[in-house]
Amino acid sequence: MAGGEDVEIDYDDKDRKGDLAVKVICLGDSAVGKSKLVERFLLDGYKPQQLSTYALTLFRYPTKVEDEDIIVDFWDTAGQEMFQSMHPSYYHQAHACIMVFDATRKVTYKNLANWYQELRQYRPHIPVFCAANKIDANMDVTQKAFAFPQKHNIPLYYVSASDGTNVVKLFRDAIQAAVKYKKNPSDLTDQIMEELERI
Repeated sequence: MAGGEDVEIDYDDKDRKGDLAVKVICLGDSAVGKSKLVERFLLDGYKPQQLSTYALTLFRYPTKVEDEDIIVDFWDTAGQEMFQSMHPSYYHQAHACIMVFDATRKVTYKNLANWYQELRQYRPHIPVFCAANKIDANMDVTQKAFAFPQKHNIPLYYVSASDGTNVVKLFRDAIQAAVKYKKNPSDLTDQIMEELERI
């Protein structure tokens, strides 16, 4: 896609082409590998869109879920997370969230609780996935139990952006959950918006 193309979608509606569009956001501290994970999943040929208005990076990915054409937009923080907080527009209309920490830096794991709290302020019910990244640097981490995902009943994936371990599974599961959530939202605001669209 050309850099100047209008990439905005109203996720409460279908895309212009009639495809179902979902928004998957990535959360976590700076330098945990969020962008690298998205790029590893998409592999070659995907140029990130710099949406400077929002100070974020958007990766658009057309795919199919159960034979239905889906457009997935992965939203990445583009450094905003250094302020330890994201703009509310980042969370707006999100259908799923991938939270990432660096398996070699304990503080990035500890900070997941803060990111989760902020996420739930804006999106109380969307499905969340947790990724322990950089396991290639320390395979011992895969033997550890992590209390945060267990406490919040969030599936944990041991991944590596550099060698690709579990990256496709993580993103495929997140996309499927996002589509499922979009079709049956449990956020009250989403349900109200959908009802209003039918009137």
